[in-house]
Amino acid sequence: MKRALVWAPLALFAAVAVVVAAGLFRPADRTVRSALVGRPLPLLDLPAIVPGKPGVSGTALKGRPYLLNIFASWCLPCAAEAPQVARLRAMGVPVIGVAVRDTPAALGAFLRRYGDGYTAIGGDKASAVQLAIGSSGVPETFVIGADGRIALQHVGDIREDDVEALAAAVEAAR
Repeated sequence: MKRALVWAPLALFAAVAVVVAAGLFRPADRTVRSALVGRPLPLLDLPAIVPGKPGVSGTALKGRPYLLNIFASWCLPCAAEAPQVARLRAMGVPVIGVAVRDTPAALGAFLRRYGDGYTAIGGDKASAVQLAIGSSGVPETFVIGADGRIALQHVGDIREDDVEALAAAVEAAR
C-alpha cells in the first residue's frame, strides 16, 4: 500500500505530461470563421476604386449568386490567386471584389500585372465592410446565394484545386 502511494505522484505527473504534450503537438485549426455564414450579407455600398469598373452596391447584386472576394494589391497571396479569379469569371461565375485599404493607383497596377477577373470592385478604405462580414484577413472569398445569404466562406487564397468546388458552390446557391 505504501509503495503505491510513493509512485502515485510520478504517475500523476506522467499523466499530466501526456495531456500537455498531446495539446502542444496536435495540429490546431486556427482559422477564424465568420459568424455570418448562413445569415444575410450586410448591405454593401462601396464606391468604385478603379476607373471604368463599377463599385459594389448591395441592391444591384440581389437575386443572383456570386463570389465576394476580399483582397488587396499589397497582398502576395492575392496575387497568387488572381489567375484562379480570372478562371472563375471565364467560367461565368460573377466575382465581386472588395479592395481593402487600397489606393486606385496601386490597385490599377495590380490588375494590369496579375489580371482582372472582377465584375465590380469596391474600395473598403477602413476595412469596415471586411469586418462587418466577419472576414479576418485577405484574401478571403464568400459564396453569396441568390437569396442574399452567405452560403460559404473560403479562407485564404483560391488555388487551382478550389476553382471547381467554388463554381459548384455558386451554382448550388441559385
